[in-house]
Amino acid sequence: MQNTHPVRIAGLELECPVFLAPMAGITSLPYRLVMKEHGAALVFTEMVSCNGLVRDGRKTLELVRSCPAERPLGIQVFGGDPEIVAEGVRRLGDAGDLIDLNLGCPVSKVVRGEAGSALLRHPRRIATIVRAMRRATDKPLTVKIRSGWDSSNLNFVEIGRIAESEGADAVTLHPRTRAQGFGGRADWSQIGELKSRLRIPVIGSGDIVTAEDGVRMLRETGCDAIMIGRGSHGNPWLISNIRRRLCGLPERQPTAGERLDVVLRHLARHRECFGDRKTLFEMRKHLCWYSRGMADAATFRSRVNRTGSLDELEQLVRDFFAGRPQPGTANGS
Repeated sequence: MQNTHPVRIAGLELECPVFLAPMAGITSLPYRLVMKEHGAALVFTEMVSCNGLVRDGRKTLELVRSCPAERPLGIQVFGGDPEIVAEGVRRLGDAGDLIDLNLGCPVSKVVRGEAGSALLRHPRRIATIVRAMRRATDKPLTVKIRSGWDSSNLNFVEIGRIAESEGADAVTLHPRTRAQGFGGRADWSQIGELKSRLRIPVIGSGDIVTAEDGVRMLRETGCDAIMIGRGSHGNPWLISNIRRRLCGLPERQPTAGERLDVVLRHLARHRECFGDRKTLFEMRKHLCWYSRGMADAATFRSRVNRTGSLDELEQLVRDFFAGRPQPGTANGS
């Protein structure tokens, strides 16, 4: 079956071509463990500030808290100063198995700091940063980019070649510009173009919301692996179903009991990692995503967002998910 072979990034061999994207405010350890259990071959931390690593290392290192069950783990960093980025990478020490440089974040706060997608306007600085990172670590080194700053400045091939020449071991392309944000459609043809221009692996990202999308991106672009982002929100079964499709097996939707079990384990792990108060607020978005497409989901979301008790939140979860018709069934909404 096409693209069922392992993927190698430098010395790191990954069992399949399906990865979880780094997502700020989302991909904490509990979330990564859920996605790992559903077949993600590589998971990533939220993006980590190299300025933070240098200035308040202990607090920032909380973002890379890990456990053996989720390895291999990619750590995504961001920053605009080559020396600070390199020092931040050094301070990560033994954490993680791969280091990724964010060159795509479109958020204004990051862009104002001349990091993330802002660097797409400065190819020479990207070269300096990647070169400094390469000297700072022996781990596999990757970069995640967008197509360019805007439609008049599509320089993803140039940036990919620079990253390769300075020692990067793979490039991930989300084929939207910074100006697009997350609007419009991702232009997958750019992933294919980048793959044809580089010798190192190319990972495709963008608009993978069904298992068919994942299979089609691999087939149409020839990329070495795919990276699942927003499509995984509340839907770890997307990853397992892509893997099933790649192995020639039919997709399989979770039973009500299986869905409830995943949600409860996610909730319990978040509570163990972060305590009651943080879990109460941060799990609300995840529970809203888990309930999408289910009968009475709007009522459930309203109750989740009003409750001030984590024990009450857990009971709401049990009451809602136990025995509910699953999304896409005749009784769903």
